[in-house]
Formats: sequence, C-alpha cells, structure tokens
Amino acid sequence: MSAPVTSEPTAAQPTTAAPTVAQLAGDYAAKAGLHRSSNGNIDVLRSAGGIQGIAESILPGLVFLIAFTLDRENLAMAVTASLAVAAVFTVARLVQRKPLTQALAGFIGVGLSAWLATSTGKAENFYVLGFFTNVGYILAMSISVFVRWPIAGLLFGFIRNEGLEWRKDPKRIRAYSIGTWVIVAVLVLRLVVQVPLYFMGEQGLAALATTRLLMGAPLYILGIWVAWLITRPAPVPAAAPEAN
Repeated sequence: MSAPVTSEPTAAQPTTAAPTVAQLAGDYAAKAGLHRSSNGNIDVLRSAGGIQGIAESILPGLVFLIAFTLDRENLAMAVTASLAVAAVFTVARLVQRKPLTQALAGFIGVGLSAWLATSTGKAENFYVLGFFTNVGYILAMSISVFVRWPIAGLLFGFIRNEGLEWRKDPKRIRAYSIGTWVIVAVLVLRLVVQVPLYFMGEQGLAALATTRLLMGAPLYILGIWVAWLITRPAPVPAAAPEAN
C-alpha cells in the first residue's frame, strides 16, 4: 500500500489590512480637496482649486450675466455662452490630464442651472441651485457638530497629522466645532444676502450675480482661513529647567 499523500502546508495568504478610521478621515480630507503647504499649514488657494479652479467656479456665471445684460430678450444665448465656458474648462482638464471631478461637477451644475433658467423663462433661476447646495452643506455641517464629529476636525485634523486623536480632547472638539460654525456662518451669510436679491427678479439679477462672485471663492477662502486659525492647537509650554 502506498503511503497516504499529505498536502504540504501552504503559506498564509497576505491579507489586506482594513483601513483605520484615521486613514478614512485622511482620505475624506484629501477628496475634499484640502492640501498642505510646504510648512505644514493649509494651502488655502490650492484647496480652493487654485487659479484654474476658482476661474471654473466664477467665469460661467459671469459670462451668463454679461451675455444676458447685453441682450435681455435672448436668454438662450446667455445660457449657451455659459455652458460653452464650462465645456472649455472640462476639455482643458482633459488636455492637461488633471482630475475631472471639479470640472465635471461644475459643468453639470451649470447645465442644471441653465435648464432651470430656460425651462422657467426666468434668468434669476440660473443662480437658484446654489441656494439648495448651501442649505445642504449647512445641514450636514450643523449635524456634524451636534454629533461631536465636526467637519472642520475631519478636514484639518488630517492636515495637522492629528488623525482622530483630537476627538479624545474635549477642548479640541470644542475648537473644531467653533471652526465648523465659522464655515456655516459663511454659508448662512450667502443666503441672507442673496435670497432677497433673487426674489427681486430681474431687477436684482445684477446684484445677485455680483454677490455670488464676491461671496463665492473669495469668501470661502476667508472662511476656511479663519476656521484654520481658530482651531490651532495651543502651543506646548517649554519644560522648566531642573534645579541643581
């Protein structure tokens, strides 16, 4: 009789470690578009998308306003001009081989805004989508504070290499909650200023478009920077010299 064949022990298959919560927070911050500068601080301009990203967020609305102001009877022309600008930015990102997320999101947003304006025949509806976007962010950030997971902590904690360690310190949670409220205040201010202009119809269109430009990327950058300063960790006191 032949000896039973025994199978050789196989080497353990390598397993992929599940990502930690801190790594997930870092991935979230990275996808949110936040970046560090060489000195370890937040790179506000780059986080806002850089010059190209800011232009992508500003120019379609600006072109729409200019075109509609030149010919108020031709809403379709203003909408088409705005969509053309958004399409140019999307193609530019393809040529530059840059991530398309922001450009595509911008193009889709402009497309929805254009549809709202043309389907209702009201030029001011080109800007109404931004109101609902602001409300969504306000609700999400407010809830994050109430459940003690403030958005500012998830974003800035990654840049400061805190991971989620800040959640063990009630003072850090409080600081990041205040920082989140600063960003919420920026979003609320947009609505307080712009919604009354929207209800003025075409009479308030120029002012609405202008405030959308001023309270868009520039105000966002300012809000992020203020929130960053407010949430800075307290400096560690130097150790006292030992007595001889």
